[in-house]
Amino acid sequence: MKRWTWPGAALLGAAQTPAFVHGALWPLPLATLALLVWGLARCASAVRGAALGWAYGAGWLGAGVWWLFVSMHRYGRIPAPAAAAAVLVLAGFLALYLAAACAAFVRWRSGHWSVDALLFAALWLLAELARGVLFTGFPWLASGYAQVDAPLAALAPWLGVYGIGAALAWCAASLGALAASRGRAWQGAAAAALLLALLAGAGPGEHTRSSGVLDVTLLQTNVPQDEKFDSARMQRTLDEVAHALLGVRSGLVIAPETAVPLLPGQLEDFAPGWWAALRRHFAAPGRAALVGVPLGDFEHGYTNSVAGLEAGAGEYRYDKHHLVPFGEFIPRGFRWFTDAMNIPLGDFARGTANPPSFAFAGQRIAPTICYEDLFGEEIARRFAAAASAPTVIANLSNIGWFGDTVAVPQHLAISRLRALEFQRPVVRATNTGATAIVDHRGRVRAELAPYTPGQLAGRVEGRTGLTPYAAWVSRWGLWPAAAAAVFVAMAAAVARRARRRP
Repeated sequence: MKRWTWPGAALLGAAQTPAFVHGALWPLPLATLALLVWGLARCASAVRGAALGWAYGAGWLGAGVWWLFVSMHRYGRIPAPAAAAAVLVLAGFLALYLAAACAAFVRWRSGHWSVDALLFAALWLLAELARGVLFTGFPWLASGYAQVDAPLAALAPWLGVYGIGAALAWCAASLGALAASRGRAWQGAAAAALLLALLAGAGPGEHTRSSGVLDVTLLQTNVPQDEKFDSARMQRTLDEVAHALLGVRSGLVIAPETAVPLLPGQLEDFAPGWWAALRRHFAAPGRAALVGVPLGDFEHGYTNSVAGLEAGAGEYRYDKHHLVPFGEFIPRGFRWFTDAMNIPLGDFARGTANPPSFAFAGQRIAPTICYEDLFGEEIARRFAAAASAPTVIANLSNIGWFGDTVAVPQHLAISRLRALEFQRPVVRATNTGATAIVDHRGRVRAELAPYTPGQLAGRVEGRTGLTPYAAWVSRWGLWPAAAAAVFVAMAAAVARRARRRP
């Protein structure tokens, strides 16, 4: 493989990223992956295959998560060159998983394209699982998220986002084989086209049933991130949040992550009686609230939490479990980096892995906080017992750290995929967007304009019952997917070795 093709592979990887924002562009990843496979078929060595895969992955992730630069430079005050370098290093490191997968593909491919397409899909799945799980995981831009409006989305309630990614890789490898074989390996491409047509016609099916409707009001506070922890802005923030919460007379109102940006002791000192007024208001029957607020203190530890208020019940508490490295907890040996970022409340304690839902109006609402929405396998733990499984998922988020960027629609696509996996409505209350109501089919039913303050009132239909994905992932996690991928990859390697024997 000539050197000039490696920058081309990086451009290919970057070219697919609009599909993670605009669902109608879902063929882009299919096309770019097919071209990657075509390039790998022309590689003479595993080393060159690794380089091609690394370039594709680095271009993909660099173009897709460039907005991390905003949080580090604009709000963390890290110099622009250092912030840009940090994003590039992250993209380059995460691309190593894909480099390893492409190297293995070049080494183990047999030239029998029906087998090789399965091998590529298995290796792709292993690379995505490694990126999504190892070192706390960073599954943002997992390939399945670009397929939320595609025929492959019908696989979500069966296989989840990683299964969709594997199916995408198989389809792309089949198309790449068509090009690499100059039309001779047409059977795989025909099978891929047939699969897409069948899924488009059949849809995801109904695996759940209605559990009734819930009136919700979602707050979008739109507090600029550089003012969120500013004492001069604090009173105005508290007044606006209180006014919005106290104005809701019925149903469930949800305020975003850290809508109250003070620990309890600080809040009582700054605004005495503020929280007590909320408790009195939501002590009336027929109304409830979920409010993003840090809980605890500096001496004993604090959590990024959701507090629930409802008549006749003790105060509900949900503590974020999957924390963001550097933003919410400090990996060993990296405290200097967090100090440089200058992020208040940057060392949270971790919550429990399988917390109870918030019960209100016959529904069980499962809160997630921001980044946790990416980890469907962790949300699935709450579905282990069907009788107590959530009927609604609520994501409280603040990605104001990333400014007016594509991070907002990317996160909305992630929530839509979660809705498809579990066939549960997802309601999103955010600081700057996307504040939205998503039904159990992954369709956005209502949404506020990003970067504006406002309230979104609507009705959601809760759902009971388990999708196949929820059933198997809640029991075994992602191990079945990993085991299947390893089996396919090893079988292909053994078959290749057997064919090479005289």
